[in-house]
Amino acid sequence: MDPRDSAGSDSAGGDSALNAQRRTRELEQLANGDSVDVLVIGGGITGVGVALDAVTRGLSVALVEKHDLAFGTSRWSSKLAHGGLRYLASGNVGIARESAVERGILMTRTAPHLVRAMPQLVPLLPETSFFGKALVRTGFLAGDALRMSARTPASVLPRSRTVSAARARELAPAVKQENLRGALTAFDGQLIDDARLVVGIARTAASYGARILTRVGAYDVSGTSATLRDELTGSEFLMRARVVVNATGVWADQVDSSITLRPSRGTHLVLDAARLGNPTAALTVPIPGETNRFVFALPAQLGRIYLGLTDEAAPGPVPDVPTASEDEIEFLLDTVNTALEVPLTREDVLGTFAGLRPLLDTGEGSTADLSRNHAVVRSDSGLVTVVGGKLTTYRKMAEDAVDAAVEVGSLSAGACRTRALPLVGAASPVELKKIKAPASLVARYGTEAEVVAAASSDRLRSVADLEICGAEFDFAVSHEGALDVDDVLDRRTRIGLVASDRERALGAAEQAFHSV
Repeated sequence: MDPRDSAGSDSAGGDSALNAQRRTRELEQLANGDSVDVLVIGGGITGVGVALDAVTRGLSVALVEKHDLAFGTSRWSSKLAHGGLRYLASGNVGIARESAVERGILMTRTAPHLVRAMPQLVPLLPETSFFGKALVRTGFLAGDALRMSARTPASVLPRSRTVSAARARELAPAVKQENLRGALTAFDGQLIDDARLVVGIARTAASYGARILTRVGAYDVSGTSATLRDELTGSEFLMRARVVVNATGVWADQVDSSITLRPSRGTHLVLDAARLGNPTAALTVPIPGETNRFVFALPAQLGRIYLGLTDEAAPGPVPDVPTASEDEIEFLLDTVNTALEVPLTREDVLGTFAGLRPLLDTGEGSTADLSRNHAVVRSDSGLVTVVGGKLTTYRKMAEDAVDAAVEVGSLSAGACRTRALPLVGAASPVELKKIKAPASLVARYGTEAEVVAAASSDRLRSVADLEICGAEFDFAVSHEGALDVDDVLDRRTRIGLVASDRERALGAAEQAFHSV
């Protein structure tokens, strides 16, 4: 069965499969002199969003990424499509509403198969003051207002509410029980996986004819050209475009030196969900001394909990893979332990991950105070750079960047279409229930789950005792552009977040490159 036969792929323009053969063919076409309207540099959430927006306006597009799709910040998020409540608390109404609107678009139109409503639970413990409770409740009501202003139905994202102590323990079994007075709950959007969203957008862009090329670096970049290097072979050629868009995130100032960034590091810990009683809500714990910052224990796929989030300045050279500091690990454990019946220890941490936010340098102040607004900057050479923002608002960032590219390059382009354009695999929850495949596959692949599940029985066996199978590795290679085992284990799946899981899954991942 071809994946284009699935319900979610019918809206796409053609073949969405990314693989080594397609990469070779399309890279040769460019090397032989094909030019494009828009060259996008960067294969994170913003770059693939730009590629999709541009190609669906009728422009010819090539995207190059030095490493892999979602190699940088885009795979290190909290896996939330959140409605911007924190920004409302700090008085930034504009970005708060923009976040709520974009969350609604993801949940109802573009990626309902990858984003679902998740309850966030703030326990009412003896130390919770009347003022603290009132502040959280007011914030949650403001979040309801944001949801309604964005016209996201309550059937998709339920209203906030107060729950009993018994219900709080059902949702978050590890919470302190003595004198628990119930909890406040609100709902936000949760991504099954941020990297999977990136891949879905990239494949949708490819289905409309965009060339999505990983392991291709861009050097000597100007507003209309770049030297492209095949990082696998070392071969180079000059690529010309009518406009070049720099969407390299925390590396943007290395492409355009006129930009100054102040990266901020956000760190998460990876825990065994069973250690916290397999919660179905995100335990949300206020940070002492802060009025609008919390630590979250977020239920995740593969039986894990992601505990985050920090906000630390990260000066100096930008690493390919940021690492958590011991101070951040201690901070997260100490904060969440204020709400737990049995405290977590360092031994409970199975793994960590950290990402760098590409924040524009606006002067003094901590990185926590810097604006999360995105910016589209045009250099003297005509290079268009998009920086800042956050995962939830990627689509609007891309729209603004393509608007600028169209103007800079005097391009003839149609109107933006991405507000109502489903990604490959997308379908409503009602339609997804009809898919004949395991629930875990439907959660990760939507309507394409049946394609994955059609593999041979031996490739449907569990890998590393996790709810994941070898057929998913095969699909990563044949349809999702994975070129090596790192792509498979660290980005197409998230097995690599726990080193012991990665080691046990390595053989099955290697086999995928012999199975397709």
